[in-house]
Amino acid sequence: MTSKIKDKFRVLYERIKKVKHIEIYLAVGLALIVAIIYFSCLKPSSSKTTESNKIDNVNTNFSTSSEYIGYIENKLENVITKVKGAGNVEVVVTLEKGFEYIYATEEETRTTSNGTTITTSSIVMVNGQPVIKEEIYPVIKGIVVISSGAKDVSVRMNILSIIQTVIDLDNSKINIYAGN
Repeated sequence: MTSKIKDKFRVLYERIKKVKHIEIYLAVGLALIVAIIYFSCLKPSSSKTTESNKIDNVNTNFSTSSEYIGYIENKLENVITKVKGAGNVEVVVTLEKGFEYIYATEEETRTTSNGTTITTSSIVMVNGQPVIKEEIYPVIKGIVVISSGAKDVSVRMNILSIIQTVIDLDNSKINIYAGN
């Protein structure tokens, strides 16, 4: 049985040897495999994903977007000031849009006497308050960091890395400047 397998491999090897420029085909195939693995391991981009802009999974209720911004700014300032060499830090966060709410609705379909079907939709209310089905956090537009230690490139890179890790924001939306 092993001789049959050896014969099959020998025939396969001879066929492969006859292929011209096999190295090129192998290199292209390997590059495709690497590209597929690379792109399948990437996180989805933050294009309109609201979860990516949540700073953490703390179940904190914010009544306004400005409270949310203040929370993020304070959280980032506290973390960044702990970076060696960062010095005094100030963080400013801007939003693309504020909170969005999706309310629970109920539909009612009725047929009129002439046979026309009418569907009406209304928001579900409990104790005079609309029932929120989903709360979508604000989308962060950009972040500016002013750090007295940002003159040092390694400090600047550490700050950038922290923001990208904590908020998952594209580095083109993060600006870091040296302050006094």
